[in-house]
Amino acid sequence: MAQTRRQFRQYIRQQRNQLDETIQMHAAAQLLSQCQTLPELAISQHIALYLSNDGEIDTQPLIELLWSQGKQVYLPVLHPFSPGHLLFLHYHQHTPMMTNKYGIFEPKLDQTQVKPIEQLDLVFTPLVGFDSQGHRLGMGGGYYDRSLARWFATGVGPTPIGLAHDCQHVERLPTEEWDVPLPKIVTPSRIWHWEFKH
Repeated sequence: MAQTRRQFRQYIRQQRNQLDETIQMHAAAQLLSQCQTLPELAISQHIALYLSNDGEIDTQPLIELLWSQGKQVYLPVLHPFSPGHLLFLHYHQHTPMMTNKYGIFEPKLDQTQVKPIEQLDLVFTPLVGFDSQGHRLGMGGGYYDRSLARWFATGVGPTPIGLAHDCQHVERLPTEEWDVPLPKIVTPSRIWHWEFKH
């Protein structure tokens, strides 16, 4: 199972990294159009996003749209004392940034800027791959699975929505019991939607 998941990650990341700049820009514009139709986005004020990395679909246009609408944007930061967990910090044009241990930009830790996840309305999650049942394959650290575990168990907390390129879809992924499936995943060509009973 672990080997297969690793192979899936390798294969999908390879596909994603082969997308050239023009395709990436076009995909980001299409993703933005799809996201603008989300009813969840219209009613949300406090929204967690992430900065694209490793060939991920570009989230910058979406972040800038939210800023222009006066919405509050938050980014994940690796928890300094609780390994495997995330904090979400308020993010604006002048937020001081740093590189975390994975080489990903994140806001410099400032406790006054932390928003408890229960107070977020929406969490856009990165993913390596997803399947036709709504299962999400992350990078393997389990950060988002832990962050979203309460929502998955009870339905309480911010709604998670995945963002991905179309090439990140596979028919079926190998899953583990701690994996948190997503109710919606947005790609440039469509919005995938599943019903989950909590």
